[in-house]
Amino acid sequence: MPGPLAGIRVLEVTQIIAGPFCGQTLADLGADVVKIEPPGGEAGRALGAFMPGESKTFHSLNRGKHSLVLNLQDPAAQAVVHRIISFYDVFIMNARPGVPDRLKVDYDTLRRFRPDLIWVENSGYGTTGPSATRSGSDVVAQAFSGLMAGDGKVDEFGAPLAITATAPSDYTAALASAMGVCAALFHRERTGEGQKVSTTLLASALALQGAIVSRLPAYDAIVRDPAMERVNEVRARNGSFEEILDARGNIMKMLGAAFRLYYGGYRVKDGAIILGALTPANREQMRRVIGISGEDPTADPNFNAYGAESEAQAEAVAERIRSIMLTKTMDEWIAAFDAEGAPASQVNLPEEMADDPQVQALGVMVALDHELTGPELMVGSIVEMSATPTGTMRAAPPLDAHTDELLREHGFTASEIEALRASGGVGQPAG
Repeated sequence: MPGPLAGIRVLEVTQIIAGPFCGQTLADLGADVVKIEPPGGEAGRALGAFMPGESKTFHSLNRGKHSLVLNLQDPAAQAVVHRIISFYDVFIMNARPGVPDRLKVDYDTLRRFRPDLIWVENSGYGTTGPSATRSGSDVVAQAFSGLMAGDGKVDEFGAPLAITATAPSDYTAALASAMGVCAALFHRERTGEGQKVSTTLLASALALQGAIVSRLPAYDAIVRDPAMERVNEVRARNGSFEEILDARGNIMKMLGAAFRLYYGGYRVKDGAIILGALTPANREQMRRVIGISGEDPTADPNFNAYGAESEAQAEAVAERIRSIMLTKTMDEWIAAFDAEGAPASQVNLPEEMADDPQVQALGVMVALDHELTGPELMVGSIVEMSATPTGTMRAAPPLDAHTDELLREHGFTASEIEALRASGGVGQPAG
């Protein structure tokens, strides 16, 4: 059965994460995705490469695609895009503003050849404002947006620590771009009108911390404003970044004493456990499991989480919980919380998740065969649909694997392809 986007063709000029993951998400929804790469391949191929041109990062972000090698610095390659774009419904690019114009693949240029084209851009800061022309990346967006400072972590030298286990701004921007494409396709289906879809790493990073970034005077007067007064005092005397974070206060403390008691980690006899209570009912479940029902003053509906005594009261409860949690093993605690229906988990390593029974039961992992590197098990589609299948059985493409095939499909003759390759505008150079 065809996927929900079967028949939709996507041409992408993307690199690293935000653009490639958008294209891969559309491929998982059934779109036919062609990735334009420069000679030598996009930068993601070199990130932790285990053989020339092949990296686990690239494989994980480019399933389901074809590889078309074009040197877009070359006018001949630009002309190729202009000639083939009429075959495509969607064009995706993640680059700094100005780059699409310089490469002659900007929205106004390409829609001359395909008026109903859906043209997608992802940039660091957007196309307007004082930072529009600045170069961006996920870690830069973390810093600029406040996301990096949110956890208040520094290294041994007092320098800020980024979120490095993943790239939150990139992945959120990618999913937002894919959502925008689907909405634009729906709009085009009704009206025949194409459009430009724009996402930014900055907006994505802000969306991830909306409750902190947003301004709500009734709340800010209690938490945000006093914190910023302390921060500004430190800044006025040229205090260190670590001092600024200390003045701001821990983000979990800003959420309230009662909340953080049951939303975070505790050591147990043989490791650590994470509690994830979101509701008063969850917190009461956890009190019963731990055995402190009736001992926790934060359970009182009239408890003031921002009152002068709240910190000391919450810390006394936390110390009691810490001592109790050390009395049992991980498996014993997980069984007890599961029996109560309370949200809690052991802390797994990402390297072991492909073999996890729950992951396998979900069918998230997909077995693929790469024509150069052999069998692999990749994280598949994050969306399931009851009427239309999602996911792709195509592994990430070897560099230049489909250039000639695609050009022939789009009407180029053998002699034209040979001439383009000889010019250096198309294909991977020999040797």
